[in-house]
Amino acid sequence: MTELKLSGRMISTKLNALVMGIVNVTPDSFHEKSRGGIELAKRLIEEGADIIDLGAESTRPGSDYISEEEEIRRLIPVIKEIRKISNIPLSIDTRKYEVMKAAFEEGADILNDISAMEDDPRLFDFCAQTKIPVILMHKRGIPSSMQKNTDYNNCFEEVDKYLSERARLAEEKGIESEKIILDPGIGFGKSVEDNFLLMKNCGKLCQGRYKVLMALSRKSCIGAVTGRETADRLCGSVSADLLSVLAGASLIRVHDVKEAVDSLKVLKAFNGA
Repeated sequence: MTELKLSGRMISTKLNALVMGIVNVTPDSFHEKSRGGIELAKRLIEEGADIIDLGAESTRPGSDYISEEEEIRRLIPVIKEIRKISNIPLSIDTRKYEVMKAAFEEGADILNDISAMEDDPRLFDFCAQTKIPVILMHKRGIPSSMQKNTDYNNCFEEVDKYLSERARLAEEKGIESEKIILDPGIGFGKSVEDNFLLMKNCGKLCQGRYKVLMALSRKSCIGAVTGRETADRLCGSVSADLLSVLAGASLIRVHDVKEAVDSLKVLKAFNGA
């Protein structure tokens, strides 16, 4: 069983990982079919998502940041519509305190911060006070330029050191260790080889002290090894997600919820055979 403690409740699955379905409330996210609102969220809920991850600011390579006002304008109506039909946990993909505060007030449950709370340190106190889980991600630079600097002496060691420091700071600020989730940041300033190194060793991050989320779905590293375009990377993505779970991930962030859930059911049956 895999569990995650939210602010006022516990969520769990009998499978090896929680499945986070992606809903991008954006006009420019890299996978066109991830763009949507309430109808996409409803479909992912029906397909078995444990969490819906809502993002209103694209972070694909080459993208530009948007204002917090625009992010809130895109995000809040979708949260309100989801809350009319479901109590599913909502993760908010944002770097900004005001955005997360507004989302939390409408019923959001988890912060998913690609900057690991570097961009807006007020989020440390906010998460500690509200007792919500936080996903801390490693990246190098900003999305508009991050793929121009992908050289590391040892990628795993550098990512591990960074996430250890951010997690330590989060705990010092009062965030419970069981509510800290690490994301090595696949595709955020890494080479193809480094992405797979991180996938293979994800369970070793911070010596296994925290939960790990892997976000591999349809990313360019999958395309690099399969030769497939974004729309045709389903099989490669499901395989990569399953391998990351076997390597220690306890959450997977995916575009294709039904297929991810099916693969985890097969893994459960295999382990129980």
